[in-house]
Amino acid sequence: MSKQRLGMLLLLLTMFAIGSVVLASCTRPGAPTATGSGNNGGSNNGGSSSGGAPTVHMTVDNFAQNTVTVPKGQKLSLVDDGQYLHILDNGSWVNGTAVPKKEPGAPTVSSLQVNGDNVEIGPFTTAGTFHIYCTIHQNMDLAITVK
Repeated sequence: MSKQRLGMLLLLLTMFAIGSVVLASCTRPGAPTATGSGNNGGSNNGGSSSGGAPTVHMTVDNFAQNTVTVPKGQKLSLVDDGQYLHILDNGSWVNGTAVPKKEPGAPTVSSLQVNGDNVEIGPFTTAGTFHIYCTIHQNMDLAITVK
């Protein structure tokens, strides 16, 4: 192999390595969030860590869980697990059709854009069950029960 080709190969490998490091640093868990609340973790039952807000993670086109329980007076933390665009509103999907609906007592969620960051919704001051959905991902619904 000629020196010129070997040099070009080494340059490409170096650029690939640097790009991988940059990409990994942009998507590492625990990165600072838009709300400054940090990555609270989460679980399938709407868990939280260290007394923080209940947390729901979002995947590329869905909520990681479709229900969560939030104590009355608390906020809900939504964590986008990647650089995925979501636009959230009050309401839900019904048989593949978006049905916007502001339920009495629910915090207003209107065209809330989430794209690789964390957001908080609330506080939830009224007991009941409320719904939010992603307007661009069919059947991406979340039912929030406030107790």
